Amino acid sequence: MTKDVEVAEHHGGKDYQDPPPAPLIDAEELTKWSFYRALIAEFIATLLFLYVTVLTVIGYKVQTDPALNPDQCGGVGILGIAWAFGGMIFILVYCTAGISGGHINPAVTFGLFLARKVSLIRAVLYMVAQCLGAICGVGLVKAFQSSYYNRYGGGANELADGYNKGTGLGAEIIGTFVLVYTVFSATDPKRSARDSHVPVLAPLPIGFAVFMVHLATIPITGTGINPARSFGAAVIYGKEKAWDDHWIFWVGPFIGAAAAAFYHQFVLRAAAIKALGSFRSNA
Repeated sequence: MTKDVEVAEHHGGKDYQDPPPAPLIDAEELTKWSFYRALIAEFIATLLFLYVTVLTVIGYKVQTDPALNPDQCGGVGILGIAWAFGGMIFILVYCTAGISGGHINPAVTFGLFLARKVSLIRAVLYMVAQCLGAICGVGLVKAFQSSYYNRYGGGANELADGYNKGTGLGAEIIGTFVLVYTVFSATDPKRSARDSHVPVLAPLPIGFAVFMVHLATIPITGTGINPARSFGAAVIYGKEKAWDDHWIFWVGPFIGAAAAAFYHQFVLRAAAIKALGSFRSNA
């Protein structure tokens, strides 16, 4: 099977079809209902994501508060928080992938934009919808849990004591690289064709990537890897500490996403070499 695919590619044929690169500016998108439907899907998905996950974080802190519960082994623990984030991403990507692509994260959108999977207009408006959804999701948490919300930090991302800004930035870069690299790999049309006999549901590895990264980086930054998640929590919480190192949760994920896009497109898929070969063959 592998040899057959290699022979087919060698002679110019493929058993898979790469979608054409998205145009940088596609004003026609603004005239289509499907585009606005995708924006609504991103908004609602990010709202639900923040609502469930921030509620889980605050619930864990309530359950482990020694003033309320002397059993410090109670609550869902870091493992449960990681499952909440990873599980929600799995669910929401599965639900929205066919409508908007299931980004739910400005860093994912940025990486896909750099790989020319989405246009600039779609990328910018997706990010706006995601941030607004995040703000509304955390706002619902505060409305329903007002007595606990401010007391337990509002689920905002903050650099933990004992870690410097460089460590926090590195954790966000590497964590986002893992996530966005998984997104590219799970949705690669070449992988789908090559491994068509393996029934892998794309949202599953993406959700597991989020889960694993949270296990590693919750003790450092609380795990951002999603600028909308960090932004929404900081806006609603509103305390100065939530904004002190907020830049880390934008710069880190965007660098990680860019690195993952470059690695997948230009190293693993050898896009630059293919383009050069095509140019020489047409010369």
